[in-house]
Amino acid sequence: MNADRTPAPDVSIVVPIYNEVDNLPELVRRIGAAMHGQPFSFELLAVDDGSTDGSRAKLRELAAATPWLRPVFLARNYGQSSALQAGFDRVRGRYVVTLDADLQNEPDDIPLLLNRLETDPDVDMVSGWRKDRQDAELSRKLPSRIANRLISSATGVHLHDYGCALKAYRRPIIDRIRLYGELHRFIPSLAKDAGARITEVPVRHHARTAGVSKYGIDRTFRVILDLILIVFFMRYRQRPLHAFGGLGLWLMTPGGLILMWLLLVKLTGHDIGGRPLLLVGVMLVLMGVQLVVAGLIGEMLTRVYYESSGTPQFHSQEYAAEDFEPNRPPAQHPPAPAATEIIV
Repeated sequence: MNADRTPAPDVSIVVPIYNEVDNLPELVRRIGAAMHGQPFSFELLAVDDGSTDGSRAKLRELAAATPWLRPVFLARNYGQSSALQAGFDRVRGRYVVTLDADLQNEPDDIPLLLNRLETDPDVDMVSGWRKDRQDAELSRKLPSRIANRLISSATGVHLHDYGCALKAYRRPIIDRIRLYGELHRFIPSLAKDAGARITEVPVRHHARTAGVSKYGIDRTFRVILDLILIVFFMRYRQRPLHAFGGLGLWLMTPGGLILMWLLLVKLTGHDIGGRPLLLVGVMLVLMGVQLVVAGLIGEMLTRVYYESSGTPQFHSQEYAAEDFEPNRPPAQHPPAPAATEIIV
């Protein structure tokens, strides 16, 4: 059955999977138990990211007996960001929920996040906060705390727990963001850049009981590099001249002052040809000019990108008069029979 021919569900749950064969049956069971008692129709997009432990075969087996499970199979291991994006590209619900497949997130907390979105129109994204983390390894706790503070400070999106995979979004926010590389860690920052209003709620966290953790302390260095990209993306994506040109002016200013001082020295009859300071001044001015030119080229490329691709420079939402009517009953969404989708 083609999933696109069935009515769209209320909620699309996206779970990236990599070598979690032992957790899959319990994961599917617990997600079903959590959602079947709710007034939402739902689908589960289980994205297998090139697993080598039999997860693909297990998903096919589970999908045969679970009508609301839609497996998505990637050709090889692309990484968590690509797996999430593959799921985001296929969601159909008005709400989107993400969580990990290792059962450290609690599926029973999904209704908690959805209820916040359903009852609070001023919230577009609800991020889980593992207030009582059950990770025993210091190699996971310490880097996570450092990363959370660093990311919050640099991006201005203040969350206790950027690393919690359990999150819920309104569909328009998901439609506005794209994940590349390893940017899944920065989804709240990307969502904020797309206009999302974000809140955080405490959720339960469990120790891993099966499978092997895919994270280590080495990811801290990758987080720092990705953070530089995110800060640039959020602040200077539409004005690269301010980034490159600003840095260029900072270099040109001391370089110009050095050269002016050396000119005065030269005019007084002293030789400046053998002074290292001359080389420093010339290099600073040349580097500054190059950065300003790079900023100008970036400005032209930015305009070509937006004008030729039709990509919006901003996101907006227009309200009709009926949206402000008091005591307006919520829209009714008929339950949707889900279908199995297997994409190779």
